[in-house]
Amino acid sequence: MAILENKKNEEEEQFIFRSKLPDIYIPKHLPLHSYCFQNLPDFASRPCLINAPTGDVYTYHDVDLAARRTASGLHKLCNIQKGDVIMILLPNSPEFVFSFLAASHLGAMATAANPFFTAAEIAKQAKASNTKLLITQFSYHDKVKELPDHNVKLVFIDDDRNGNRHNHLHFSQLMEAESELELEQIDPDDVVALPYSSGTTGLPKGVMLTHKGLVTSIAQQVDGENPNLFYHCEDVILCVLPLFHIYSLNSVLLCGLRAKAAILLMPKFEINALLSLVEKHRITVAPVVPPIVLAIAKSPELNKHDLSSIRILKSGGAPLGKEVEQALTAKFPNAKFGQGYGMTEAGPVLTMCLAFAKEPIDVKPGACGTVVRNAEMKIVDPETGNYLSRNQSGEICIRGDQIMKGYLNDPEATERTIDKGGWLHTGDIGYIDDDDELFIVDRLKELIKYKGFQVAPAELEALLLSHPKISDVAVVPMKDEAAGEVPVAFVVRSNGHTDINEDEIKQFISKQVVFYKRINRVFFIDAIPKSPSGKILRKNLRSKLVAGVPI
Repeated sequence: MAILENKKNEEEEQFIFRSKLPDIYIPKHLPLHSYCFQNLPDFASRPCLINAPTGDVYTYHDVDLAARRTASGLHKLCNIQKGDVIMILLPNSPEFVFSFLAASHLGAMATAANPFFTAAEIAKQAKASNTKLLITQFSYHDKVKELPDHNVKLVFIDDDRNGNRHNHLHFSQLMEAESELELEQIDPDDVVALPYSSGTTGLPKGVMLTHKGLVTSIAQQVDGENPNLFYHCEDVILCVLPLFHIYSLNSVLLCGLRAKAAILLMPKFEINALLSLVEKHRITVAPVVPPIVLAIAKSPELNKHDLSSIRILKSGGAPLGKEVEQALTAKFPNAKFGQGYGMTEAGPVLTMCLAFAKEPIDVKPGACGTVVRNAEMKIVDPETGNYLSRNQSGEICIRGDQIMKGYLNDPEATERTIDKGGWLHTGDIGYIDDDDELFIVDRLKELIKYKGFQVAPAELEALLLSHPKISDVAVVPMKDEAAGEVPVAFVVRSNGHTDINEDEIKQFISKQVVFYKRINRVFFIDAIPKSPSGKILRKNLRSKLVAGVPI
């Protein structure tokens, strides 16, 4: 029996994929903030954050001091303790950075929410995460004004036009605290970030990312003698992707801090403003998502700006088509372009383009790179669980210290995502070719990706089923050139309610959700196709859309 088991393990080992780059030492014992600001005296005077709207520049010393003072203020004025959760509801701004790093200092957890969320969506995440304090700006006051009734303290980074405080704290009050604070010991397995993700299925869940996990993920991207190095200390990095998204938080901000680069904070995307900022600040690295790639490639203003400073364009968040990639590379012949592949639960980066390495390796259009260092990847048959060899499509799985600790208060969902062998199942279908490059070809998971944002069908279906004129519903993705995918609904009308129409349904949803979750199209259908166990057969509905015959 033991001989057969050993033989099986040897066969499986042949189909475990590792990075082309060597493993490295990772200081996983360090808290996240200590790791990012390691050897601070050597670079204290270097630019760290550039606030695009104001032009204000914060050095590494400034940012470290502000984070410490914010941590002290949160503790002394708001009684935030180790293990507590603070929510950050802000666009990209210095205060976002200070708040996140402050949570790290305290051993607290930071959960970030999209400022475009509705009041109901914000309240739902605050309740699910047991948020004790929310940091936001006054323009979102109406969305958060009910939270104090649920014992959530409010901190605003600004006041209303009349300067009224409305019984809340001002961020400047936190910053007035002494920077020295006696803190509890932080364990590497303590959770520091709590982004929300729908995972492979179901409703959004709190993803527990630890100090050790994020330190590992950052190191996999920027540490080592021959690093997968898309940042170095002379870089100016564009941070236009929202910091509430793990791609930007990890691969832009935290990696930028570790690399001692300057990070340009842009609160929202606008193509002409972006092009002007690239020229003005001589941006060298531009992490983007497919919709921004498309906007840049199609912009008639492109040739009016000197964009020669850009040396790296990195796309992530959602798969990028070969045609769009080639259109962009034609516009930037001197810049390295490549994709990465990530998932919030994976910490988030699974693969990186080795065109960014210190010793670059050419990559194929459409490839998502190769597996990161100090990690393992396998491709498995979704039906049998058997390991697959090169050029065979199956579910992508990843194992390493960078993956999540689990879902907050949801052990069952955790067990469905991370198996007993420690492998995280992504729900994405892909294959690894003869050159160790990963290609994504399909998705097992139900998640819809709108411009890189996650849309959970189950969340929209629950809202739609609350409508008295709807008896059954299924939400699936439909391809869209600008967004990648948009949610569409197949609706079964309740008996006798033939009067409900598409506009009524769209408006019903749009009042309750953020813009990217809005229903794009509604198709009325006699019955939702389901398996004998009652599971919605989404593939059948997607096939109807592809065929152009939705009904």
